[in-house]
Amino acid sequence: MRSPTTNTSEKGYQLLFVQKLLDFQQYHAETTTADFDTEFCINRQYVLDFIKATQAKIYEHIEQSGIRTFLVRLDQQISKKGIVEVFRKGIAHKGKKVFLYYPKPSSIYNPEASALHKSNTFTVTQELIYSHEASNRNRLDLTIFVNGFPIVTLELKNAYTYQAVYNAIKQYKRDRDPKDKIFNLGRCMVHFAVDTSQVFMTGQLAGKHTRFFPFNKGLNDGAAHAPFGAGNPIVPNKQKTAYLYEEVLSKTSIANLIEKFVTIVEEQDEDTGKKYTVQYFPRYHQMTVVRRLLQHAKTNGVGQRYLIQHSAGSGKSNSITWLAHQLTSLFNDKGEIALFDSVVVVTDRQNLDEQIRNNIKNFAQVKHIVEAITGKQKDIKVLDPSEESASKTVHMRLALANNKKIIICTVQTFPNVLKAIADMEAKKVAIIIDEAHSSQSGNAAASMNAVFSDMNFDDLERDEEGNFSTEDLVTYLIESKKMLPNASYFAFTATPKNKTLETFGVPEIYHDEHNERKTRFLPFHTYSMKQAIEEEFILDVLKNYTTHESWYKIKQINEADTAIEFETKEANKKI
Repeated sequence: MRSPTTNTSEKGYQLLFVQKLLDFQQYHAETTTADFDTEFCINRQYVLDFIKATQAKIYEHIEQSGIRTFLVRLDQQISKKGIVEVFRKGIAHKGKKVFLYYPKPSSIYNPEASALHKSNTFTVTQELIYSHEASNRNRLDLTIFVNGFPIVTLELKNAYTYQAVYNAIKQYKRDRDPKDKIFNLGRCMVHFAVDTSQVFMTGQLAGKHTRFFPFNKGLNDGAAHAPFGAGNPIVPNKQKTAYLYEEVLSKTSIANLIEKFVTIVEEQDEDTGKKYTVQYFPRYHQMTVVRRLLQHAKTNGVGQRYLIQHSAGSGKSNSITWLAHQLTSLFNDKGEIALFDSVVVVTDRQNLDEQIRNNIKNFAQVKHIVEAITGKQKDIKVLDPSEESASKTVHMRLALANNKKIIICTVQTFPNVLKAIADMEAKKVAIIIDEAHSSQSGNAAASMNAVFSDMNFDDLERDEEGNFSTEDLVTYLIESKKMLPNASYFAFTATPKNKTLETFGVPEIYHDEHNERKTRFLPFHTYSMKQAIEEEFILDVLKNYTTHESWYKIKQINEADTAIEFETKEANKKI
């Protein structure tokens, strides 16, 4: 039973949220609507104070050329590129570079950069009146600002008042006009609909067509053990969604989302050819698995194995892309040594190879960091004009020698990858293996035997048509090379076989029903099929399942109904 002094109103939940951000997360201040400039969609004084504190000479230049002129230029750049891009790269103004945010440095060897990062200012506003139109006095429950720029909005509903998260979603869809500047694409990085049990989010508003994605932990919070399913686990003495203000909206987490995750890309509709712009914000399991993998690698170094069991519907391509980019700039736990020279992404089919490659290129903040292993002479010549031979092994060797940050290849090329890495022991490589379920034909085996003459691929289990699975192949190749010590392996799959679990999984000791000590292997992180179904990212194939016996009975009934209908029509004709 709740205490009679507990404030269970929606306003009470809002006040709790603010208190946690100010006290627990040590936000700098609570601001008000009076601080907000609706014309430029900023807390104007906070923006100017940040520039003045971190770039005094630049601020003098802005004052001399006119503050309004600068704000107009800033507003145009945010409208064109989005706030995240402006934060990452700053803007050019009157021949000067103006920075609006300072990222966290990867290593400890830049104390000046660390001091600048700490100068970023985090504030929160309750009941923000956001519209420039005098007739629109709508308010946002909470708005989070960084250096005076709105980046996160939240609509809160307290479940005790029977206004669940879906009411907050409706509020965004029906009462929030995407034409209002704060809701323009890229102006904020995410909009959260929240109650005390669930969280949903969207990267962009589009009126009634807005798509909100679940941002919940899942009942297992990524663990390999039941219970599985959508929603959030029960937390003693806390709301189920306390992780939002305790974890996701911390200053460190928001900085990480700005610097490493949120991305605006231009995509094309395959059917119409029409281009459109999308802002990607990670779902909770995507953000969490990347962060946990990076932290484990930082702590434990090179030579680790990870199995990520993510169901279809998990957004695996984006998870792989975010992981690949962040592994390229990962330092050890002390921030002294870069862990990996290159990241190799292995896919199982040519079309997926192209899809992953395009995804990684679209998400890249720096150009020309992606190298696709083709074995073609023209691509090899770019890396080494003096190289005369042309093969995938040579191409891989040169890509590693040139410290290409992200290297992409198909599984047919994977033996060349292992051979090149084994020959270059000084190179530290992260190998990301995309879901492996397509079958490899006998021709693929023959070509691999040519590269690895000491291996017999005939030992692999075959299906009725004589093909073997890519998953078995990858496991066999890795085991045969005794797990390269200068590589870490990150394997993504939806339904791993036992052999895959043994190769990549985390060992766990348990006792069976006879109390005998045994070992089983578990995934490092799990996004279950049950959660994907309940979150409506994939269909439940068993939902409309009909047995042969049931189908036959239905058929008999339908045939009987048809016969009765025919007899009735014939009788009516005679009458």
